[in-house]
Amino acid sequence: MTTDSSSAGLLGVSPQTHWSATADVVDMSIAPPAPRPLRIAAAPQDVVVDLHRTAIVVIDMQNDFCTQGGWVDHIGGNYAADRAAIAPLQKLLPALRTAGVPVIWVNWGNRPDLANMPPNQIHLYRPTGTGVGLGDPLPGSGHPVLQKDSWAAAVVDELAPLPEDIKVDKHRISGFWDTPLDSILRNLGIRSILFAGCNTDQCVLHTLTDANFLGYGCVMLEDCCATSSPDFCTEATVWNVKKCFGFVTSSDQVIAALGA
Repeated sequence: MTTDSSSAGLLGVSPQTHWSATADVVDMSIAPPAPRPLRIAAAPQDVVVDLHRTAIVVIDMQNDFCTQGGWVDHIGGNYAADRAAIAPLQKLLPALRTAGVPVIWVNWGNRPDLANMPPNQIHLYRPTGTGVGLGDPLPGSGHPVLQKDSWAAAVVDELAPLPEDIKVDKHRISGFWDTPLDSILRNLGIRSILFAGCNTDQCVLHTLTDANFLGYGCVMLEDCCATSSPDFCTEATVWNVKKCFGFVTSSDQVIAALGA
């Protein structure tokens, strides 16, 4: 990603969508870079994406979901299951960054005052009306559950974002609802999205389906997604993505395509 400070007269954050301005004229017709096609083995068909117009969106790989001492661990959930996506992402993300693919982290990060969280969303994390829910301090550490800029909401250490990565806070199951994610993707000229993160059948699926409804090409990276839900939830999610919403592949298939 570039900024207009690096090239006099260029306006915008991406060569896909640049304008050029002088004292006399604004040129909105600058040709974007030629496509960089990449064919990836996938189901139900192989898919060709344009590396100049593809991003990876990594969803909710956060301490509260994936780390001992986080919220899922506190409530007795299987946080270790959500860690299954870490190792594949450790291999894939450097390869994608080298290829110039933007890495976008979409994390649950609620406001400290929960002013935009209606009761139905608060109920999601405190279903009986008591206990430790959104914004409440975790026993022992005191970290507020999934609060923006807290340890609880941070990406796990094993996948620490780089300075050039993009971070988006969400506060619903879908990463598109009431967030700048769609605007960011469009400003970058993105047409295809690789999806990863947790939980496969919840935040990953519903972010992917919203992307599909908005017209993006959607590719789920099955081994880079994880969930603590029963196996049939993953099976149904993968089936539905292949049937209705896009394509399914793996990190190994993407790395093989990049290597080819």
